[in-house]
Amino acid sequence: MPKLPPRRFLFLLGSTRRAGNSELLARHAARFLPATTEQQWLFLADFDLPPFVDLRHDAPYPVPTEPAKTLLDATLWATDLVLVTPLYWYTVSVPAKLYLDYWSAWLRTPGVEFKGRMRDKTFWAVVVSSGSAEEALPLRETLQLSANYMGMPWGGYLLGNGSRPGDVLRDAAALRTAESFFGG
Repeated sequence: MPKLPPRRFLFLLGSTRRAGNSELLARHAARFLPATTEQQWLFLADFDLPPFVDLRHDAPYPVPTEPAKTLLDATLWATDLVLVTPLYWYTVSVPAKLYLDYWSAWLRTPGVEFKGRMRDKTFWAVVVSSGSAEEALPLRETLQLSANYMGMPWGGYLLGNGSRPGDVLRDAAALRTAESFFGG
């Protein structure tokens, strides 16, 4: 049986707060990945991305420059993408949404072959909300539909509960689920 290459997880932190509840839950889940799994953690708010402009009907998209190039390179490097975000108004945070908007440009950037290169990557979500699980359904469905559109396997959705900093660490059910979330 051929040996599988090691997995490379890219954790895209979408909160506007460092070490927020969604990040705490993702870091807890990541502790249970095999030791051979490479991990890269990017705090999306650190990337000063300009607002996304839809050029698809006007002009070709240019080759990405910094800071979008770093995000594109990291995205293409990964075997697994984990969008880590709090629930904001029933959807992903602004930094997470802006990152996903850039996918639209990368899909149309000559030479990138973004959609074809994304097909073998697994898309995951780690989300923390202060409301009910039903309130997070639109976010989950958005990300599942995005994975489907890209032809990416949907890895799953880990939902924790919390509002104040550190609250998710008291969500025993979410912490237990996190231990096997990535297949560990």
